[in-house]
Amino acid sequence: MTGYYTLRETEKAVGERLGGLRIDVEAMMALSNLHRTALVVRNHFEQSVLRDVDLSWTGFVVLWVVWIWGDIETRHVAEESGISKGTLTGVARTLENRGLITRATPADDRRLSVLSLTERGKALMTELFPRFNAEEVYSLEGLSPRRVTELTRILRHVLSHFEETAQERQAEVRRSVQSGPLPGLLARDVEA
Repeated sequence: MTGYYTLRETEKAVGERLGGLRIDVEAMMALSNLHRTALVVRNHFEQSVLRDVDLSWTGFVVLWVVWIWGDIETRHVAEESGISKGTLTGVARTLENRGLITRATPADDRRLSVLSLTERGKALMTELFPRFNAEEVYSLEGLSPRRVTELTRILRHVLSHFEETAQERQAEVRRSVQSGPLPGLLARDVEA
């Protein structure tokens, strides 16, 4: 089971709630399943391989980004990790206290902060990642190599689409909301 409700129960409830609305059900289901799958995978990794080394998913992703890119500015770590700079501050502090990363301020620009893996952090990632990858393999168990390749191709397409068009689309959606917001969606419309 993936949550309180099974996938089939959720799909049935969604179908009942959304009956009659003009929506693309296939697009909704594809992204709903992508989101739900990502949550299940994240939880599995946190409760298995990451639990053994007392890391959260976010902590692991931050270590991964710094391990892959080397010395890297915190703003780029936050962006690559998909978290806010504020969230990164807390995660980096925890990783720094554990001796896994260091934070430095370049002499030529005191406004910047750069993260680096310590030798201990490098050793952890070198030992941890093969175990992490074994869980990646487990996660795709039952899919043929051809289907894994196809899944990768599809997800890359979705990611590329967002990289190429998301900023323009976000601005377009914001403009349409400003010209005619849905009732009750704006915070100022809600009485405290």
